[in-house]
Amino acid sequence: MKLISTGTTGRFTLVVKPEHLANRFKDSILPPVLATPVMIMAMENAALNAVRSYLEPGESVVGTMVNVRHLAATAIGQTVTATAEVTAVEGRRIVFAISASDEIEEIGKGTHERKVVNLTRLQQRLDAKIARSEAIRTARR
Repeated sequence: MKLISTGTTGRFTLVVKPEHLANRFKDSILPPVLATPVMIMAMENAALNAVRSYLEPGESVVGTMVNVRHLAATAIGQTVTATAEVTAVEGRRIVFAISASDEIEEIGKGTHERKVVNLTRLQQRLDAKIARSEAIRTARR
């Protein structure tokens, strides 16, 4: 990983579609507004976009913490713009201030952490976990 400076920023934009709504994503009795997990996804994508150019081949960043307040509802058809700013870098750990707004107002804000990972090692750990899980299931039969 190349050195990431605090203050580095990224953005992600999303037009709210039916599949992003809380009443489709979670509970049908909810009003047709942007679901909180979708807002968080936009914020995480903004964080990834902030650091993508600093990653070496075979590296990526994975989310390790999200602390977000959803402040206002957003209707279908509105555009959500999420932003992320690097506030700290400690080894492979990167901390972001994140926010999201629609055309009218700020709809969410908080903090987010990501960790730089080697994709080959991550896949090896995942493969081993899958194998252990399959062995446990087989032993229970």
